[in-house]
Amino acid sequence: MPPFLAPGSLSDGELALRLTATVPGNDTACTVPTYRFDLRLGEQTVGGLRFRAGSNDDIVLYAGNLGYNVDPEFRGHRFAERACRLLLPFAVRHGFQHLWITCDPENTASRLTCERLGAELVEIITLPEWLDMYQDGERAKCRYRLDLFTATTRSRR
Repeated sequence: MPPFLAPGSLSDGELALRLTATVPGNDTACTVPTYRFDLRLGEQTVGGLRFRAGSNDDIVLYAGNLGYNVDPEFRGHRFAERACRLLLPFAVRHGFQHLWITCDPENTASRLTCERLGAELVEIITLPEWLDMYQDGERAKCRYRLDLFTATTRSRR
């Protein structure tokens, strides 16, 4: 597995990503190296972002390369979209040309985030019964593909 990269400053002047952990991948567990970030407004944490810096069937089909959450009291400010945009150049540094983002079909806010980022809905996939997400009660995932060239060009406008 390649070494973790230093993300540098990831901020838009108001919202910042602060690296909180790196988790190495594990070939036997089919996991990939992962960066965990807090979404910060000044000293206040408003959510989190996970960047899975690798690819396998689990990532492409079910988990996605990007995962995000915004605490309920801070929703409605597009923090998830802004956090993803801050991370895109870092993903390019990792050699990605596109990323996968998945979300529950009923999660309208997350679907809108994907669409505002310019990601394309590829399909809604039924989760297999053996998957941990299925065991947790989830039954389907929307699979979005985000072309990084298009997304980084769009974010510079």
